Amino acid sequence: MSFAKVFKSANDLKSASYIHALDKDIYDEKIFSEKAGDFKFDFAPVLKPAEFSNSHIDVKSQKDSLIKLAHGTTTLAFKFKNGIIVATDSRATSGNIIASQTVKKVIEINPYLLGTMAGGAADCSYWERELGRRCRLYELSNKERISVAAASKLLSNMVYSYKGMGLSMGTMICGWDKKGPGLFYVDSEGQRLRGDLFSVGSGSTFAYGILDTAYKYDLETADAIELGRRAIYHATHRDAYSGGYVRLYHIKEDGWEFIGLEDVGELHYKYVNESN
Repeated sequence: MSFAKVFKSANDLKSASYIHALDKDIYDEKIFSEKAGDFKFDFAPVLKPAEFSNSHIDVKSQKDSLIKLAHGTTTLAFKFKNGIIVATDSRATSGNIIASQTVKKVIEINPYLLGTMAGGAADCSYWERELGRRCRLYELSNKERISVAAASKLLSNMVYSYKGMGLSMGTMICGWDKKGPGLFYVDSEGQRLRGDLFSVGSGSTFAYGILDTAYKYDLETADAIELGRRAIYHATHRDAYSGGYVRLYHIKEDGWEFIGLEDVGELHYKYVNESN
């Protein structure tokens, strides 16, 4: 779902002015105030809520945790001369069970901005959709799109206020603005990195193996798409928690384009036949 046609009322505009400073990578505490109309989550009613959350949620593979989070996915994004390629798998797991093979792990924030999902599905989905709402408020207030850097900074600031509370999120914010293509990695600890190539998830080790072998900035568009497709395929072939379909996007100056959805089973036979 895109946020391009949501939140057009005058009341929503009252909070948009607090976001303007972020376009210059400036942190503003007003963004977290009640005046900004933000959603807030109540902390556990104990002296140290962060320690309480960590003791009950499997954030770092604690065997005695009451809530155990199963992490498994493969997402990647990289820049090249004609834009950015974004690729993900589509498998969702619940312990040792495959819960779904058709999960959409790309959030379409607006026509020029995409976010990927790795970690807790609920955390990624909620915070990236909240990011979409705030980006739309910025557009309405300033009559221009928010930059990729500012959008990633906004997401990083939002999740940092809940650091240590059990959030599980590793996302890439990808898009095109006045400065050209932009790619950032943001996680639930508030870490924010700018780069040209990222892969996140349990299958990222295998994806990096393919990317490091064949990636170069001056790839042609068809070759870049094939590299993203092949990297996700190899990750799903070796990682039990990744699979389903390869979902591909190409981000260009005039916005993102959905390339397609391809079954990794069919890709397996295609690549096996090519090798023979």
